[in-house]
Amino acid sequence: MGEGLIALFIPIVAITVTGIVLVSYFYFHSKEKQLMIEKGLSFEQMIEILRSRKDPYGLLKVGIIILFFGIGLGTGILIRRFTGIDEFVPLFIFAMFGLGFIVAHFASQKLANKEKRE
Repeated sequence: MGEGLIALFIPIVAITVTGIVLVSYFYFHSKEKQLMIEKGLSFEQMIEILRSRKDPYGLLKVGIIILFFGIGLGTGILIRRFTGIDEFVPLFIFAMFGLGFIVAHFASQKLANKEKRE
């Protein structure tokens, strides 16, 4: 498979996956509201349930994950520049991305526990 063919498939796959994620999100979100209506909940009760489920630290988590992704990408590129080995770039990206998820989880958990105590 040539590089030109791979370059052609990258945007197609990215757009397809993004579309699937968006359609799934809207489908399950409307299905959730439909189930609430079927249970006989009032509009105010539905709004309260949806607000209580919202994660107040969502943007913090996303920021930490993006930061660690950037650190992994930068580290992988620096190592590739000095060693010439290309395999380290994806290794560092995935390792730091996973570490970012772990740090984001514990950071939001610590802030939530601190908020509960106050």
